[in-house]
Amino acid sequence: SRLMETAREMTRESLPIKCLEAVILGIYLTNGQPSVERFPISFKTHFSGNYFHHVVLGIYCNGRYGSLGMSRRSDLMDKPLTYRTLSDLIFEFEDSYKKYLHSVKKVKIGLYVPHEPHSFQPIEWKQLVLNVSKMMRTEVRKELEKFARDMRLKILKPSSAHSPMKERPRGKSLSPRRRQGSPQRRACRRDKS
Repeated sequence: SRLMETAREMTRESLPIKCLEAVILGIYLTNGQPSVERFPISFKTHFSGNYFHHVVLGIYCNGRYGSLGMSRRSDLMDKPLTYRTLSDLIFEFEDSYKKYLHSVKKVKIGLYVPHEPHSFQPIEWKQLVLNVSKMMRTEVRKELEKFARDMRLKILKPSSAHSPMKERPRGKSLSPRRRQGSPQRRACRRDKS
């Protein structure tokens, strides 16, 4: 909810933004399009002894993947909705990074972001973390496609999405009842004086 307020302010002020703000802005601008599923994709790369982090908003619509984002490099941000699989999209990013002599070390994929603009559910930034520098492309493809299938089927749920809290009567404990065979706790502490 607070991030959507920030995005609204970004559109009013037209200030320069970085990749993270671009992801939030992408979420804000696609909120009214329920057929477009949005999820964060972040990359950790290595170049010339330094590590770099970058994030884009992955999008899925009508059986195709693409992305929205911001970067100094045109091929490291927006990708058209033309990729048949999530792994094709990720490998396209990896190939783009290679052009700039960056080696991709890790890829993190988050869960779908809800379309409710006033949601208090936090964004799940890293539901799947792949150490791609230590994996074969076939392994990466397999992991990505399993994850993408589960997301499309809405099997994966945010860890913060708990069932609604039930109002409990005063004085009642929420902990499960102790089994008969469980040892009973001491009623009082030992006096150490």
